[in-house]
Amino acid sequence: MTDKHILIIEDNAFINSAYGTKFNRESIPYKIAVDGEEALAKLQNEAEKLPAVIILDIILPKKNGFEVLSIIKNDPRTKMIPVIVLTNLNQEIERRRAMELGASEYLVKADTKIDTLVDKVRKYMAY
Repeated sequence: MTDKHILIIEDNAFINSAYGTKFNRESIPYKIAVDGEEALAKLQNEAEKLPAVIILDIILPKKNGFEVLSIIKNDPRTKMIPVIVLTNLNQEIERRRAMELGASEYLVKADTKIDTLVDKVRKYMAY
């Protein structure tokens, strides 16, 4: 068993439950943050092990995903963590902004099967 895990930053409880069920089946450890501030607190807590991959929604309470992404990519401790943006925002301007801020991938929830997400997570975790 590896100590690698992913951090899912998503405020929708149903989506978190679905992702959690799938990642459990795939033996991929994960943690969940339900808003931007909770996510940053987990990432900035020196006692917490950093995740191998972050899945980030854009529309979040307290701090939106663009703010969280910017902070992650400007922090020397976290800037190398691959961030997969997974959102309902499907405009090119949002996609471009996320990629310019340092996202590794930009996926639209409605167009992305959960198996595809698992494949991408595995790719970045280098299983």
